[in-house]
Amino acid sequence: MNAELPVFLNHWHEKFEGEITICDRDGIIIYMNEFSKKQFVKYGGDKLIGTNLLDCHPEPSRSKLVKLLELQETNSYTIEKGGIKKIIHQSPLFDNGIFNGLIEISFVLPQDMPHFNRD
Repeated sequence: MNAELPVFLNHWHEKFEGEITICDRDGIIIYMNEFSKKQFVKYGGDKLIGTNLLDCHPEPSRSKLVKLLELQETNSYTIEKGGIKKIIHQSPLFDNGIFNGLIEISFVLPQDMPHFNRD
């Protein structure tokens, strides 16, 4: 059964309340949603599209990204800056089994976010 998706889902990523950034297999930024453009406005915002993601990261982050691109691996971690805690998730993108790059999704975690152990 191929149910047709509602039209609003065609562009859900544009209004997602978090940053979505995609680079190709060489690390060239090919997509930034509106939240990502705003997050990185002091570094150029949408002008970062077409530039190399590796140039935006100092060591050791740069080497980690090189490894993710080479090995097509997933990486997740949390950060805190200015009292705001975020989760960062970086994952390879494949199309018909062919590696096409990485997607990074980042969003704010509530300070009082509950944790449930479902064991």
